[in-house]
Amino acid sequence: MVKAIRLLIIDDSAIVRKVLSQELSKYPDIEVVGTAPNPYVGRDKILSLDPDVITLDVEMPRMDGITFLKKLMKHYPLPVIIVSALTPRGSGMSIEALEIGAVDVVPKPGGSYSVGDIGRELAEKIRVASRANVRGRGSDENREAVTSEPATAMKQTSNKVVAIGASTGGTEALKNVLRRMPANSPGIVVVQHMPANFTTAFSRRLDEACAVSVKEAENNDSVTPGRVLIAPGNYHMILRRSGARYYVEIKDGPMVHHQRPSVDILFKSTARYAGANAVGVILTGMGADGAQGLLEMKQAGARTLAQDEQSCVVYGMPKEAVRIGAVEKELPLGDMAEEIMRMV
Repeated sequence: MVKAIRLLIIDDSAIVRKVLSQELSKYPDIEVVGTAPNPYVGRDKILSLDPDVITLDVEMPRMDGITFLKKLMKHYPLPVIIVSALTPRGSGMSIEALEIGAVDVVPKPGGSYSVGDIGRELAEKIRVASRANVRGRGSDENREAVTSEPATAMKQTSNKVVAIGASTGGTEALKNVLRRMPANSPGIVVVQHMPANFTTAFSRRLDEACAVSVKEAENNDSVTPGRVLIAPGNYHMILRRSGARYYVEIKDGPMVHHQRPSVDILFKSTARYAGANAVGVILTGMGADGAQGLLEMKQAGARTLAQDEQSCVVYGMPKEAVRIGAVEKELPLGDMAEEIMRMV
C-alpha cells in the first residue's frame, strides 16, 4: 500500500481550514495530519507532525505567510503550496512566495472557482509537490548562481521566435532565463501554468527584473524583438503570422492535459506558423503538456531545448519530451539563455 501524503494546512480562516480539510480528506492518498490558524502554531505542528507538504495562506495576522515562508525555506525547507485570494495584493504576495521557494499556487474557493474545483486542483498539486525538489531553493546564493552572466546580444535583429513552456517550479525558472536575455532578444512567447489573475502580477514582476519587456499577452499583440508575452491564466495562447508579422491570439477552449493555457497549444501553433524560424524550450513541470508540441516544432525544423533533471523542481514535462525524441539538447537552467541566443 502506498503511503499517504501527510498534509498540514496553515490558514487564519477557520472556514477555509474546514473546507480544505473536508475536500482533501476525500482522497485516499492524502492525509490531513493537522491544521494551524497562524504560522506560530504551524511551526510547532511542522516539528510535531512531520508533514510532507504544507498549504499556506499568505495574508495572515501576527506573522504573514511571506515572512514565515522565508524562515521555513532557510531552516526547514518543505514543499509549500500557496492558497491565496484572487486579489491584486494576494496575487502579488503569491508571486513573491514562488520566488522564495513555494512550489505552486492555487486560488481560494470563490467566484468561478468552486470548492470541488479547488479540491481537485489542489489534490493534484499536492501530489506533485510531494515529489518536488525543494532542498536549497529560495536562497540568494542559488538564485544568483544561475543569473550571474547575461547571454550575448544579437548582432542584428532576426525574425526568430522563442516559445517557452513551464509548469511547477517554472516561475523561478522563467525568471532565471529571461533575466539573462539581452534587450534585443528575439520575440518570446511563454505559457506558464498559473491561475487567472496571477499571470498579471507575474508579468509585472518579470518586467521589472528583465532587460526585455514583459507583459501579459492580449489578443493580437505583436511578437517583436525584445518583447516577452505571457499567456494569461485560463486562456490559451496561439502564435499566428500575417506576412512578416507574428502575433498572438488569446482564446478560450477546452483544457489540454488538464491545463488552460496549454503549452502544447502554443508549441503546435509555433510549429505551424514559425517552423524553422523558432526555438522551443520546455522547462520544469509535472505531466506531459508540451512534449508533443515540441516534437512537432522539431519536425518542422525548429531547434528544441529542455531543462535537465538536476535543475528541475519537477522533472516531468522535460522528461516526457526527451522520451519521445522531441529534444535536441538537454541542459542546466543556468546555461539555457546563452544556448537560446546561440541558436537564433
